[in-house]
Amino acid sequence: MSSHRLMWSAVVAVAFAGAVAAAERPAKPKYPNYPSETPAEFKPSTVGFDHERREVMIPMRDGVKLHTVILVPKGAQRAPMLLTRTPYDANGLTANAHSPRIAAVLQGYDNIADVIAEAGYIRVVQDVRGKYGSEGDYVMNRPFRGPLNPTPVDHATDTYDTIDWLVKHVPESNGRVGIIGISYDGYLSLTALVDPHPALKVSVPMNPMVDGWMGDDWFHHGAFRQINMGYMLEQVVTRDNSASWWFSHTDQYDEFLAAGSAGALGQARGLEQSGFWRKLTAHPAYDAFWQQQAMDKLLAAQPLKVPTMVVHGWWDQEDIYGAPAVYRALEAKDTNNDQVYLVAGPWNHGQQIDEASSLGAIQFDANTALQFRRDVLRPFLDHFLRDDAPGHDTAPVVAFETGSNHWQRLSAWPRGCDTGCTTTAKSLYLRADAALSFDAPDDDDARESDYVSDPAKPVPFTRRPIRAVAYDDDAYWPKWLVDDQRDASSRTDVLAFVSEPLAEPLKIAGEPVAQLFAATSGSDSDWVVKLIDVYPDEVPRQPQMGGYQLMVSADIFRGRYRESYEHPKPIEANAVLPYRIPLPHANHVFGKGHRLMVQIQSTWFPLYDRNPQTFVPNIFFAKPADYRKATQRISHAPGAASHIVLPVVETR
Repeated sequence: MSSHRLMWSAVVAVAFAGAVAAAERPAKPKYPNYPSETPAEFKPSTVGFDHERREVMIPMRDGVKLHTVILVPKGAQRAPMLLTRTPYDANGLTANAHSPRIAAVLQGYDNIADVIAEAGYIRVVQDVRGKYGSEGDYVMNRPFRGPLNPTPVDHATDTYDTIDWLVKHVPESNGRVGIIGISYDGYLSLTALVDPHPALKVSVPMNPMVDGWMGDDWFHHGAFRQINMGYMLEQVVTRDNSASWWFSHTDQYDEFLAAGSAGALGQARGLEQSGFWRKLTAHPAYDAFWQQQAMDKLLAAQPLKVPTMVVHGWWDQEDIYGAPAVYRALEAKDTNNDQVYLVAGPWNHGQQIDEASSLGAIQFDANTALQFRRDVLRPFLDHFLRDDAPGHDTAPVVAFETGSNHWQRLSAWPRGCDTGCTTTAKSLYLRADAALSFDAPDDDDARESDYVSDPAKPVPFTRRPIRAVAYDDDAYWPKWLVDDQRDASSRTDVLAFVSEPLAEPLKIAGEPVAQLFAATSGSDSDWVVKLIDVYPDEVPRQPQMGGYQLMVSADIFRGRYRESYEHPKPIEANAVLPYRIPLPHANHVFGKGHRLMVQIQSTWFPLYDRNPQTFVPNIFFAKPADYRKATQRISHAPGAASHIVLPVVETR
């Protein structure tokens, strides 16, 4: 290469380097910068806080790490730990930045904290795998290891591994752990009882999800709880619940009716992208998929190792089946009657951690939830978790008696009292002319009562307009089970049978069971049965309660499962057939001058999806032409007399 070319190359290189350097130099600002007032990193002050917050990632046996928040009271030494595992955001439940007090920081469980924080408990809240800050994959109600779960991990192993880590890495603890939770978190408190860690000393499942098909969140006796579809989408399709169900109508009654079937609405909202939705719609019957996940059945096969307090609400609008079912499974193994406890209060879903002097229009004369937390829960936890194990006198069953409004201490459930009474199964007959009586029917009752069920005009389960499910003070959802039923009883597609006014109070304690003898002109049908307390026409001290029709126990049954929950069959048209329909447990006194009422209907909408009243293989995907009117007939005749078997408590 010639020297001229070398010189030219050097000149070009220098010029290029200068241009690059000039380009890399920041341009001189046209205007002066105003200094930012936002620090590069803000470190919140915790001066004056009564606790220390720690966030850790706890490793599970398969390497997945679970996000866990630990709140340690200042100065804690040998303090017990109280764990909640949740799919509902551990940070959100423990991140009230407006207060330095641990009782206020626990947003999701603040009214538990108002009782136990003063005891110096270490509070632990953990995101389950696949949700919020935790690693791994989320599966709704992840099945236990076995046929439905081929992996080596489940909620039981995750709880075990979490407790094992906590007792080794929280030096302020005494090595004793309790687990507590409501609803899904209550279900997780039950899963901890399967091969429990030795440091787990007590479990308090409140309103737990136990059997999603039989009577909790997803179905009731085969009828699909379609109002929960929004929850299903928001809970499953993203890690942080950032996807939202959207509405095309103000009134959900119109929303679901316009969509047609639940399957069609799910497709319109993109739910088929969710693995849980695909599983649910593929298993409309009570097959092995549901049976192998039922916690009462699973726990019945486990040895009883951990003292457990099951908490139930008589008007739980979401999981009214689970607590009594799992109590029954556990109590059968409690040979000394000192390991399994049941608390049943006059509450909706989770109201025991809120204010509970009333529910809707029903008044209880005292804050029943505070009474529970202060007088029952706190001593119970202290006994099993504190080093000094202070005594507790918790009765095996603590049950609120509605109607008379007082607490009972019982040795078992169902039991109306421990001494001086007996419980007798008595048949309350649906008689002709809309009558209701403990007297058996005679030949005058041979004629039937009938109504026309029209899927195009289903019976609303609460007063319209029916808004989206919400939990604020003005929302209908927490209170619909105590709605006045007069709107329903005035409809022509609802049968209402009413007794004479009671000359004396009538108490029931246990599970009412409806024994219907019914016929339909279709080939499938739903049957809704409601046991109702009708108040006197005038209630001077509570005028708003005059004539009030209060549901005491009510449920739905999908007719195709009359012979088998697992194997549905068409119903023989126009044939009077027996249907056994278990109703939720109750502990109630019908007052003197009150009347009993039983309502029968075939739709409860849009709480439950509509039965097309024509047998189809899978109702999730019923076509518009499948939905047809049907004439429904209720028999009163001797030998086929429809009745409710009531567990009546009588004084000896």
